[in-house]
Amino acid sequence: MSVAESADPAEFDFVLNGARVPPDGTLEERIHRIAADHGVEARIHIARHGSDLASLASRATKGPSRTIVAGGGDGSVSAVASAVAGTDSALGVLPLGTLNHFAKDLKIPLDIDEAIRTAFGGRVIQVDVGEVNGRIFLNNSSLGLYPRLVHLREKQEQRGSSKWIAFARSLVAVMRHHSQVRISLSSDEPGKTQFDTPFLFVGNNRYEISGLHVGSRASLDGGALWVCTAPRAAPGTLLAIGVRALVNRLGTADIEMFGAKEMTISTRHRHLEVSADGEVLSLDAPLRYRIRPKALRVVVPAQAPGSAGES
Repeated sequence: MSVAESADPAEFDFVLNGARVPPDGTLEERIHRIAADHGVEARIHIARHGSDLASLASRATKGPSRTIVAGGGDGSVSAVASAVAGTDSALGVLPLGTLNHFAKDLKIPLDIDEAIRTAFGGRVIQVDVGEVNGRIFLNNSSLGLYPRLVHLREKQEQRGSSKWIAFARSLVAVMRHHSQVRISLSSDEPGKTQFDTPFLFVGNNRYEISGLHVGSRASLDGGALWVCTAPRAAPGTLLAIGVRALVNRLGTADIEMFGAKEMTISTRHRHLEVSADGEVLSLDAPLRYRIRPKALRVVVPAQAPGSAGES
């Protein structure tokens, strides 16, 4: 079990994704009001561009602050965490995104006022982070179908399509032009070293793959990456796999899974599109993945037995 400790109440910096902050100043007012209720002060930094999040957080970790609170979606939280991981500071989470997987897995409230109170009055646990070519991820990384889907969806949205219409059109396009990725893999676990697959999914700890909790994690301190592939699966097969996962009928014949502490992935391409917590990156091959056990201190609710940061 991870050692839990009280969050240091002395210093708090909020690093917020400006795209998620209402322009009327109400969010900043709520943060300052709740800070006053806890007898502390909070400094607020608003990133006008997503690329500014990590640098703002990095500067905060070099100051007196003991808690850096990331406000935004999973990509924004991951960007702030990249500066906090490996330091003495703790990461607080203000879930302002659509999915907020990291917050949900750690039982951090999705209600904004409750999440702010948790940042001020919660306890600190240690969780693992994944890393690919030096870039950390809190949830997962993948290559193949998903990065292509995100890329096409962004193009559709830039042309004026709504979010869900853009997603539907992109999904159809990805399935229509479905292709396999030839993977050469070396890891610290025995298994296949070369195979074709439409995707390769790398989770920071094991994901539930079927039933009501599909897509969630029971633990974030297991000390291993979780790798999932579907070798040679055709588009129709992938859709069937998704349906079986939702109705809790997914089996080991559908997908292949294994754990690893580190691994190297090579393909025929010199550069690869890779997703990391929903952000698509262009990385040089080979891809080098590793787990960094308990590298990140995170503030979670004070009363949350069995949270994802404990085992």
